[in-house]
Amino acid sequence: MTSRADRLQPVVDLAEKREQEATLAMAGQRNQLAMAQQQLDELRRYRDDYGSIPSGSNVAGILNRQSFLQRIDMAIVQQMAEVARRERAVAASQQAWMEARGRAKALDTVTTRYRDAERKAEDRREQNQADERSQTKRKPA
Repeated sequence: MTSRADRLQPVVDLAEKREQEATLAMAGQRNQLAMAQQQLDELRRYRDDYGSIPSGSNVAGILNRQSFLQRIDMAIVQQMAEVARRERAVAASQQAWMEARGRAKALDTVTTRYRDAERKAEDRREQNQADERSQTKRKPA
């Protein structure tokens, strides 16, 4: 007969696998957030660098410069939205990981308790058998 802990072990293994998958997903989301943040930082630096270059004195040059700066500003706004989206994805993946981790730990705790209870029951059985053997040896024949 298999023990309760042994019957529960496939569920524990599955929960641990899901926790590992959630860990990898969270790491991937964090990497994507870092890349999006890096792109935003680069856009801002480029905007600052380009904005500090003095513009020419002709009207066409000034208009071209303003138009280009507006496009950079729009790209920055879009990238800020991407960073915010990535931050939400990281938060969601972290929540999923915490839930998966909690389930895995709870199942591990239950399995450990079952194994401890089974071990104590086995110890009691062995002690009772030892006591019975010692009593039968003491009885005069």
